[in-house]
Amino acid sequence: MKESWRWYGPFDRITLPEIAQTGATGIVNALHEVPYGEVWSEEAILARRDDIANAGLDLEWVVVESLPIHENIKRGEGDLSQLFANYRQSMKNLASAGIKTICYNFMPLLDWTRTQLDAPVKRGGTALRFSEPHMAAFEIHMLEREGAEADYSEEVRAAAKAWFDASTEGHRQTLLNSIMSGLPGAFDRYDINGLREALKRYQGIGRAEIRANYARFLAEIIPTAEELGMRMCVHPDDPPRDILGLPRIVSCEEDIAWIMGQQDARSNGLTLCSGSLGANRRNDIPAIALRFADRVHFAHLRNVAKEADGSFQEAAHLDGDTDMVAVIAAILAEEKRRRDEGREDADIPFRPDHGHELLSDIGSGTHPGYPLIGRLRGLAELRGVIRALTHEKGKHA
Repeated sequence: MKESWRWYGPFDRITLPEIAQTGATGIVNALHEVPYGEVWSEEAILARRDDIANAGLDLEWVVVESLPIHENIKRGEGDLSQLFANYRQSMKNLASAGIKTICYNFMPLLDWTRTQLDAPVKRGGTALRFSEPHMAAFEIHMLEREGAEADYSEEVRAAAKAWFDASTEGHRQTLLNSIMSGLPGAFDRYDINGLREALKRYQGIGRAEIRANYARFLAEIIPTAEELGMRMCVHPDDPPRDILGLPRIVSCEEDIAWIMGQQDARSNGLTLCSGSLGANRRNDIPAIALRFADRVHFAHLRNVAKEADGSFQEAAHLDGDTDMVAVIAAILAEEKRRRDEGREDADIPFRPDHGHELLSDIGSGTHPGYPLIGRLRGLAELRGVIRALTHEKGKHA
C-alpha cells in the first residue's frame, strides 16, 4: 500500500517539506484553480507535477483528486459534447504527464457535507460532525425546502425546531458555512437564496435521471480511460444518503455493483472510502472491499461513530464502527493477487482521511478535515496495522 497525502497545492497551509516528514511519498492533488468543465492544460499539469517532484523530498503526484464533473453533466442539461471532450482532453494531458489515477464523484451540487467542523473530542481536539437534527433545522427552517419534513423522523424534527428556536443569526451562519465547506475546489459558495436557486435547476430530476446521466458519463469517459491505461475511481457519497432532496446514487454495495456493471472494464473503478460508506448502517465495509477488490484503485481510510438518529462523527482511524484491520487486510490480499499476476499497478495508494484537529492543528487554518497532526496520527496508526499484517504473513509463509 502506497502511503499518500492530500495536498491542496498553493491553497494549502501545509507545505511539501511538512508532508515529507509524515513519511508519505505519494501526493494526492488537483488543479483546484481551474473552473469546472475547462481543460486542464498540459503545461499546468506538468508545472504542478514538477513542483512536487523537484522539491527534493522523494514525493510524486500519484492520484488526481478530483477531476470534477460539471453540474450540467450531472443534470444532463444542454449540449454536453464540449464538456465531455474537455474532460477527455484533461485525461489525455494527465496521462501524458504519467498521472493515471483519477478520483472523482457524482454527488449533485454538494460534495461531502458536515454540520459542524469543530465538534469536541474526548480528551481534547475537534472533529467533523454530521448532526441529523442540525441538517433538518437547515433544510426545514433555514432553507425552507418543500417536502423536507418528510425526510426526517418526528424526533429529529422536534430536536431541529428546538435548536432553531434557540439559535442566533451567528449560529445559523456557522451552520451554513459548515455545510458549504465540503467544496474545496468549487467556485460556487451558496448563501440561502443562492442555494434555493441552484436547487431549482434539479427540479424534476430523480434517482433514475441521475443514474442515466451517470451512465452516459461512464460511456463517454471509460473507453478513453481504457485506451490511456488510466484508472477512474468513483468516490462514494458523503454522507451516503439523499441531501437537500437530491438523489445520491453511490451510497451502498448495490449502487457500486450497478456502477461497475455499466462499463465492465478495469478502468471503471472505486475509491474505497471507509468513512463515507461507513456512515451507512447497511454497509459492511470489509465485505464491500472484498467484493470489489479488483476495481479498487485508491483508498480513503478513516472511521466514523454512528448514532441512532442518523448523526455521525469522525472517529480516530482505528476507533469508530468500521473494522479497519479487516479493511486493510482485504486491500493487502488484493495487492498480493495483483503482484502474483505480474501487474504494475499492484500497490494501491491510500491516504489517511479527515483527521481530528489536535495540538498545534487547532487554529492553524488548514482545510476542514485536513489538519497536519491529526492526519499524521491516523497515518501512523494505519502504518502500524499494515506492518503488523504483512509481518504476520511473512512470518507464517
